[in-house]
Amino acid sequence: MKAIVVTDQAAGTAGMKLVERPEPQGLGSLSGANYGDVVVQVHASGFTGDELSWPSTWIDRLGRDRTPSIPGHEVAGVVTSLSYGTTGLSVGQRVFGLTDWTRDGTLAEYAVVEARNLAPLPGDVDFTVGAALVMPGLTAWQGLFEHGRLRAGQSVLVHGAAGVVGSMATQLAREAGAYVIGTGRADGRQAALDFGAQEFIDLEKDVLEDVGGVDLVFDVLGGDIVMRSAGVIRAGGTLVTIAGPTEARPAGGLTIDFVVVPDRAQLSELVQRVREGRLRTNIGNIATLSDAVAAFNPGRRTKGKTIIRVRP
Repeated sequence: MKAIVVTDQAAGTAGMKLVERPEPQGLGSLSGANYGDVVVQVHASGFTGDELSWPSTWIDRLGRDRTPSIPGHEVAGVVTSLSYGTTGLSVGQRVFGLTDWTRDGTLAEYAVVEARNLAPLPGDVDFTVGAALVMPGLTAWQGLFEHGRLRAGQSVLVHGAAGVVGSMATQLAREAGAYVIGTGRADGRQAALDFGAQEFIDLEKDVLEDVGGVDLVFDVLGGDIVMRSAGVIRAGGTLVTIAGPTEARPAGGLTIDFVVVPDRAQLSELVQRVREGRLRTNIGNIATLSDAVAAFNPGRRTKGKTIIRVRP
């Protein structure tokens, strides 16, 4: 099978290359397969821009080097084989989901995935939409509702509201009945408003501290922005970030940094909203597997998420 591999962490996306790798013929002959795994024929795959900096891209669960490794952890495709212990899925079923961090990923024609990490993908949802929904959707859902405990009538400040994750958080928060204030650069204002933000703060021009008393901040930026964000949260409010540990603390409240985890039930909730027109993905570019290396070049990145359509 064709697959994108990486061997040099220092090279970044320039170290990616398209190669031929052994195609899984069945879980009995597939190296690395475990109880509860499935083989997925990949139709569409997503790639997160900073995953080449994650230790899990280069080592397995025991800390051993696993290069050359296949990146990409967002997948939409069709189940071709099941291992013992697999429940809830069947051969030939359309699925989408998030793969294990420490195993080969989805920028390939086939991927081995834990069945519990996958959810059924309805036939009326395109594979590219399914792949684009996984990481941003789960991150936004978990940040807002699991960690942020967002409820109707509350206010939330969403950083990067026009971005891939921020746009998903904006839509979900608005649908949940929250008042949404989006932030970002000036050229993202209209997109943030289109995704449902009721106000927009230009982080390069407006004064963030003029916003006051929000119940929740959903942060994707980190750095100085997350430190300043603690001051705009009401007493007892919550700051949720995906940018890593921070010393920022709202008065009398909580700061939570988290890493997204797979969740079949949440994926099903997200895709149902897509089907009903209540949620849309933020896709900027769709490329083929043969063009994936060029598509991930930082100089060619577009607004929105780049999705690799592995099969036509």
